[in-house]
Amino acid sequence: MSTQLNKVAIKAKCEPNCQFTSLAHLLTPAFLLETWEQINKRGAAGIDRVSIREYERNLKENIDTLIHCLKKQGYRAPVIRRVEIPKSDGRTRPLGITTVEDRLLQRAVAKILMAIYEQDYLDCSFGFRPKRNPHQALSKLRSHFIGNKVTYVLEADIESYFDKINHQWIIRMLKHRIKDKIILRLIGKWLKAGVMINGVVHTRDEGTHQGGPISVVLANIYLHYALDLWFEKRIKPTLQGEAYLIRFVDDFVVCFQKENELNKFQEMLNERFRKFGLQLSPKKTKGMKFGRFAREDLVKIGKKPDTFEFLGFKHICGKDRKGKFALVRLPSQKACNKFCDKTRQWLQKHQHHRVIDQQKHLTSMLLGFYQYFGITHCGKKLSNIHVRVLRQWRWVLQRRSQRNPYKYWSFLKNQPWFKLPMPRIIHKAV
Repeated sequence: MSTQLNKVAIKAKCEPNCQFTSLAHLLTPAFLLETWEQINKRGAAGIDRVSIREYERNLKENIDTLIHCLKKQGYRAPVIRRVEIPKSDGRTRPLGITTVEDRLLQRAVAKILMAIYEQDYLDCSFGFRPKRNPHQALSKLRSHFIGNKVTYVLEADIESYFDKINHQWIIRMLKHRIKDKIILRLIGKWLKAGVMINGVVHTRDEGTHQGGPISVVLANIYLHYALDLWFEKRIKPTLQGEAYLIRFVDDFVVCFQKENELNKFQEMLNERFRKFGLQLSPKKTKGMKFGRFAREDLVKIGKKPDTFEFLGFKHICGKDRKGKFALVRLPSQKACNKFCDKTRQWLQKHQHHRVIDQQKHLTSMLLGFYQYFGITHCGKKLSNIHVRVLRQWRWVLQRRSQRNPYKYWSFLKNQPWFKLPMPRIIHKAV
């Protein structure tokens, strides 16, 4: 963090009610050059088709031109190129790809916002924050089930969250801390930027485009005010039992000690979200009895506790070797299928590449999967994924050969390169 930005962060921490009236002066050539080093250099080009490499060739001149345009208040948010990303349920997720220059400026403004709001965020928020990650959120949730008196959990899902963020509300929220008209004007332009779909530019009055550096920051700020502060300041003081919120951007669960308080909260949450233009998915939002006390009560009447999914893991009420309650987290079937679909598609697209190159890429993909899902109890699931990917690879290789499949399989088993990394548990303390 630069010295000036660090001063902003300190002031925001020391003065919670401070409203920053002058932030645009931080957008200097040096600051943008520093921000450039943090940009993903493999990102796709935007609507102008200017790639990262092309923009970088004359980086200093381009940044100087951008700064001059900002000072003259002549900057316009470019049209966003939309790409549809397939989802595991057959639907698609819209991803907005902005120009390289706009991505740089968004990233710089996002850094300024993060320096301020990082001092305001509550401990229940884990998504896209410095020194915070999904495993910390999972560990925090586990500690509530193991060490606190929680018996019920609300699994919540917000329908099309990024597409439903209300522009007027997010600007009002930002004005609690930011009074710099230049920064607010830039954010307003990004919110209203048109989207190119099949050659036609569409404008929108709500939502923020997924894919831009500013979108996740705005999404975090929106739920900080709409959910986190409301739960902490208004809901918890009225409860008789314990209650805890764990949120990762728009993915969150709420734990309760008493069933009636969970039901009441769900009604209040629906009303609260309607105020901010949001809606919970009826199919994916449900309350359930869960935890060590829930397991003991349900066993007496011959029932098993329900399961829920959070951050790609299926949460199960299990037992340890001593017969005591244990929170078991396994990779969800959705996450496993999504990964295997990804490896299969890559293999089909690159089936004629050198086997060594295939082995290197599959190794990289599997290690990434192990890195995220390698927690206690997941060894068997990871082994199944290892076998599935190995079979996919074998199937692709057999299609390249005219040999008898059974003989070719015997041949492959003895090849030193026909190996993929075995799974291992990486996060034992999560």
